[in-house]
Amino acid sequence: MFEWLSELTREKLYLSTGMHLSGNNELIIDNCRRIEEYNEVYMRIVSGSLTVDIRGNGLRAYDFSTGGLVIRGCIEQIGLTERRKRSENETKAEDKRQGKEAV
Repeated sequence: MFEWLSELTREKLYLSTGMHLSGNNELIIDNCRRIEEYNEVYMRIVSGSLTVDIRGNGLRAYDFSTGGLVIRGCIEQIGLTERRKRSENETKAEDKRQGKEAV
């Protein structure tokens, strides 16, 4: 219901995801919340309302404590997936508890 307000707040407070790519060897991701998966060939990052999947070779993460993340290595592919909103997950869980089927 107040989705527009949430989006406006993220924009004004600079909480949305920002990415800066330098060639194929450096990626800077702003507002990184957590690293879900990490190895030399694959990383999954949660940033704002997105999940960022990065594939490549020799991937390394730097400067996580600054609220952003710098990834260096040979970056071959970047995938973006919008994360589900909390209210959608809560509604589905409540329907399941009440015995309702998903349509």
